Amino acid sequence: MNDGDTGTNALIGAVVTVLTTFTGFAPLIGGVVAGYLNGHDGMKVGALSGVIASIPLLLIAVFFGSLFAFMPVMGGMMGAGPGAGFTGAMGITVIVFGLGFALVYAVGLGALGGYLGEYLKREDVF
Repeated sequence: MNDGDTGTNALIGAVVTVLTTFTGFAPLIGGVVAGYLNGHDGMKVGALSGVIASIPLLLIAVFFGSLFAFMPVMGGMMGAGPGAGFTGAMGITVIVFGLGFALVYAVGLGALGGYLGEYLKREDVF
């Protein structure tokens, strides 16, 4: 593995992130792997790893958001109800803010992991 191949190392870190999703800190683990493999610019490659790992999440959220965003929540069987339009807008707002938080979480922890991975490589820990 070439120390300077940022794209490949970020992709490997993203795959590690997806495979370790069951942990609470998967972007951190993927960022550590990407930063360690890259050897330099650890924060950049870790953040890029977080962005790449977020793509499947964004695609799934867009799919379900397009299905359920405009469904009235407060209608039941008798019709749309008085707040139906408002609930659709609230659904979109919740989806947008939820995705924004998930992206910041993945990129932030990926960058932190990349920094730690670069540190481990530089100090020759492993």
